[in-house]
Amino acid sequence: MAVAFTPSPRPTVGVEWELALVDRTSRDLVNAADAVLAGVRSAGSLAPGRVTGELLRNTVEVVSGVCENADAVAADLGEAVAAVRAAAEPLGVELACAGTHPFGQWSTDQLADGERYAELIERTQWWGRQMLIWGLHVHVGLDSADKVFPVLGALLHKAPHLQALTASSPFWTGVDTGYASNRAMMFQQLPTAGLPFAFERWEEYEGFVDDQLRTGVIDGLSDVRWDIRPAPHLGTLEVRVCDGVPTLAELRAVTALVHCLVVDLDRRLVAGERLPSMPPWHVQENKWRAARYGLDAEVVLDAAGRERLVTDDLADLLEDLQPVARDLGCVDALGAVEQITRTGASYQRQRAVAERSGGDLVAVVDALVGELRDGEPLRG
Repeated sequence: MAVAFTPSPRPTVGVEWELALVDRTSRDLVNAADAVLAGVRSAGSLAPGRVTGELLRNTVEVVSGVCENADAVAADLGEAVAAVRAAAEPLGVELACAGTHPFGQWSTDQLADGERYAELIERTQWWGRQMLIWGLHVHVGLDSADKVFPVLGALLHKAPHLQALTASSPFWTGVDTGYASNRAMMFQQLPTAGLPFAFERWEEYEGFVDDQLRTGVIDGLSDVRWDIRPAPHLGTLEVRVCDGVPTLAELRAVTALVHCLVVDLDRRLVAGERLPSMPPWHVQENKWRAARYGLDAEVVLDAAGRERLVTDDLADLLEDLQPVARDLGCVDALGAVEQITRTGASYQRQRAVAERSGGDLVAVVDALVGELRDGEPLRG
């Protein structure tokens, strides 16, 4: 079947940011999304669609408009978060974001209404009910469907870098999992989630979608939950590999990095360069290494099996992307990526709080709430 791709005339960027709702006193998750969303609507300060519900009633998602760069995204989402906070505070609800809640229990959280969510849980059962996770999704516009899979395939080289930078889910139901991003391991248990298939042409993707629809694996394109996927109706490549980030500062930096990566690959493709590819077994190994070790991961660089510490590779990558960042007006935002490696990624900061507090995971949530409110990461 044909899958229409709506071209983006410019390489614009947009972001979806999932936020957890936590009780002001206990710091546990609270099923307050309906009340918070009602408060946002009644205030009338945001356009429809800027704040939405999600699978669970302990979550809201803030959505940016179509923006030119990471600074515009951060300004847009800062406004949306302020509106959500204004609606949440009278309810005794605070906002936090990480890939997982340090001690939340999936069995106590309520599903949002909706046939799509009910069908997801009916099909996936225990694994679907376990999806107590939060993420960051970055969309970048492309002007042709023919570019989508060459860019997507090359971008998989940098997926572990993005996963390591945003890793924020070391704890799961009160236990330190030993992983920097347990969310990455959890989410791929869904039957249509995880790493994308390495198609080369748009027509191959159309054939895949046709097969999936005919066999009942999916009911629509949104059921394909890959770490990186096309969003044909928006004309974007959607990067979903990132854990939820706790601060607007980190969101701005990661958005700039994703934006620059996609635009750089787009330009190289137009210039006639054959974009790099890597065997899927190396891609899979890199995902696991980034999830397990975060910023201490050694990633596989190419088909020859060369390896390098992810932070060293990031440092060179940030330098290589400077010309693109200047063109996009996000030099400062891209430079803030290096600050994450100095301050520590969220999984490192969370573990540091837990260690200082004698294992008190309420203190970890306190720190996450504070970081989101202040907009800046605490030093681990």
